Amino acid sequence: MQHLRIGITGGMGAGKSTMCKIFGQLGVSIYDADSRAKFIMSNNQELKKAITENFGWDAYTRKDELNREYLAKVVFNNEEKLELLNNLVHPAVKNDYEQWAQEHRDEPYSLKEAALLFESMSYKTLHKVIVIASPIETRIERIMKRDHVKREDILKRIQNQSTDRERMNKADWVIYNDGVRSLIEQTLEVHREILAIRESEVLPFKS
Repeated sequence: MQHLRIGITGGMGAGKSTMCKIFGQLGVSIYDADSRAKFIMSNNQELKKAITENFGWDAYTRKDELNREYLAKVVFNNEEKLELLNNLVHPAVKNDYEQWAQEHRDEPYSLKEAALLFESMSYKTLHKVIVIASPIETRIERIMKRDHVKREDILKRIQNQSTDRERMNKADWVIYNDGVRSLIEQTLEVHREILAIRESEVLPFKS
């Protein structure tokens, strides 16, 4: 029977990590694309060489560790540099995910969590996508508490991502993290629907 690849995405501070914890409690395997990207950028020698050639030796510390703060400053408000970095990193993450998905192919379905699922076009390697939606002010408050950054900096970072409406237009399911509707009940409903779809039909990847 088909292993379904399900994406899960949402804007900064929408609650993707919280949702993944709930799915994890249901026994669903989860690929964290953002964490894997950081790992690959620190450990893939070919990618490290490309990043150093394009962003300079300061992209890595004297201990040969990824200098995330430096890279963030370089790409901040510089769309050309951001696109260049993404074009280097996204293919490496795609290959890593393909290998991971093969390792989990005997499971009913797995989740790929990624902030830039649509922006990177990686949703095209998935069968269905869940979008987490949350009010913008709630998201900003969460990020300020979590990352200790200024409101204006958060707004600039949010501008580099798709809007909730754009994401929701491409979603197969929308889960609302608004403090009103139950996250657990919504997650259980989506979980049941995914299993039912898997039983009834063979799905192509999204287009």
